Amino acid sequence: MKSPVPIKWVRPVKVPCTHPEKSGDLQPLKEIDLSRFPLEFRDSEELKSADDNVKRILSLEFFNRKNTMEALINEYKDSVKRHILDEESPEVRVAVMTAYIRDMQRYLELNPKNKLIKVRLKESIDKRKKLLKNLRTWDYKCFEWILEKLGLIYKPMPPIDVYRRVERKRSLRMLTTKYCEDIVSKKFVEYKEILENQQESFLEEKIKTLEWIMKEEKYCGVNPTVTPSDIEKTKEDLENLKASRSKK
Repeated sequence: MKSPVPIKWVRPVKVPCTHPEKSGDLQPLKEIDLSRFPLEFRDSEELKSADDNVKRILSLEFFNRKNTMEALINEYKDSVKRHILDEESPEVRVAVMTAYIRDMQRYLELNPKNKLIKVRLKESIDKRKKLLKNLRTWDYKCFEWILEKLGLIYKPMPPIDVYRRVERKRSLRMLTTKYCEDIVSKKFVEYKEILENQQESFLEEKIKTLEWIMKEEKYCGVNPTVTPSDIEKTKEDLENLKASRSKK
């Protein structure tokens, strides 16, 4: 049986971890200069006076990806560390996680079927989010600074009592409830407009009725329930209504 309610539910598109909307990374992974030396050779005095060919052979261009990643992570750490020996502060840990996350995102763009990297990326994003949550509680100024420095957006997890899985039946129930509430509110607005359009004729009829009641009570000699002030007040309400409508 087909439902008479004109509601069409489409399952929302799942956002992968490689997208900034999911991870909160506004910037891609930094590009490192391959002519630089690896970390173990950067303070070498012999390389400063060595031949150009020797410098090129000992540069990152001829080393494996591990050395390049180490240099890149060190660059991220240097941009946020508190002092020269800082290795365990929350800022440094967030910077290291950010470098790994962006590297895995770039890798998954080329190899989207690698499930192991997908799982690691999801776990790393959740760990970084938890660390940012704690940093937000401990030091809010540092939290804002680290977001601006690394180009991040913090997207907290919804509370447990608010979070609900996306399910077809539940979503259809919610949409149906909203559809019925919209119908009720629309009917109320339409009925209110009808009553407002009848206000002027109602007040005119009320004035005539009050005048007739006052005349009959006077003729029968009973205690009056309608006074001239009541009629004047109704006439004043009618004039105010006409004035407000003319302004509109």
